[in-house]
Amino acid sequence: AQVLAESGGGSVQAGGALRLSCRAAGYILDNMGWFRQRAGQGREGLAMIYPDDGRTYYTDSVKGRFTVSRGSAKNTMYLLMNDLKPEDTAMYYCAADRGIATGWALVGSSYKNWGQGTMVTVSS
Repeated sequence: AQVLAESGGGSVQAGGALRLSCRAAGYILDNMGWFRQRAGQGREGLAMIYPDDGRTYYTDSVKGRFTVSRGSAKNTMYLLMNDLKPEDTAMYYCAADRGIATGWALVGSSYKNWGQGTMVTVSS
C-alpha cells in the first residue's frame, strides 16, 4: 500500500487561496484524487488526475476555482484552491489507487490508499 501525506492546509479569509500537497512514499503511477469532509457530513470527491495523460475531473462545486496537478516526479499531487469560500472549510484528504474508471473517479470507495488529512478553515 502506498503511504500518502497531505500538507498545506491552514486558515484563510474568504476569497483567499491555498495550495495543498500530497506526497506519496515512493514512485506512484496510481490515479490520485482529492476529497474533503466537512464536520458532520460525508466524504466528498473534489478532483482526480490520471497519471498517464493528465486527464482531470472535478466536482461541479469546485470547477473553475480548484486545480489539480501532478509534480514532475509523479509522486506528488497538488490542489490549488482559489476564491475560497466558508463552505470550503473541511478536512482535505488525498487518495490513490489503480484502475479507476472515469465514472468512479470521485467516489471515495474506489480508493484503497488514503492520507491522514489536512485541515482548511475559511473565515468570512
